[in-house]
Amino acid sequence: MAHITYFFATISPFTYLAGTRMEAVVQKHGATVEYRPMDLMTVFGRTGGVPPKDRHINRVEMRAQELQREAKKLQMPMNFKPSFFPVNMAPSSYAIISAARHGDGDLGALAHGFTRAVWAEEKDISQPDVIADCLKAAGFDPSLADKDMIGSAEQYAKNTEDAIFAGVFGAPFYITDTDQRLWGQDRLGDLDLVLSGAL
Repeated sequence: MAHITYFFATISPFTYLAGTRMEAVVQKHGATVEYRPMDLMTVFGRTGGVPPKDRHINRVEMRAQELQREAKKLQMPMNFKPSFFPVNMAPSSYAIISAARHGDGDLGALAHGFTRAVWAEEKDISQPDVIADCLKAAGFDPSLADKDMIGSAEQYAKNTEDAIFAGVFGAPFYITDTDQRLWGQDRLGDLDLVLSGAL
């Protein structure tokens, strides 16, 4: 059975554009997936990347065009200048970690729910009520947001270190158990081919 380690960030627009297509690929191939939310700004800083606000105008403009093209192709609603971006991604990441450890809802829906809240719903995912709503919508007990926060914080830091060690430099990032590394929502087709043995 194939396994995917999925490194992502709850404020990443490209993680949002991935939707739940990875989950469809996983289901198609009977694979398993481990959800690893990470501190994307730390990953950028440690791997030669630059936060969006500090990038050269050429990169800023290209990113803006790319987001518009991808959202249109995927027919996904998207506010390209959301009210709550950037925002502290740690609380939502802790909630995902807690949900993975203690809940029985849909982790893919939860991860997508947080990114959708940022990029399509104008919500602040650092706020307890928004986190609770996302947990509930994905089939989790909203109280999981407050369960073992110290353990979740430690795991979040570990996820970030593990991501860097594994070769991650952006989000979303998919790593198979054969160490095939795929960066970006536009590589989900390649992930399908890797799991089928065609690549």
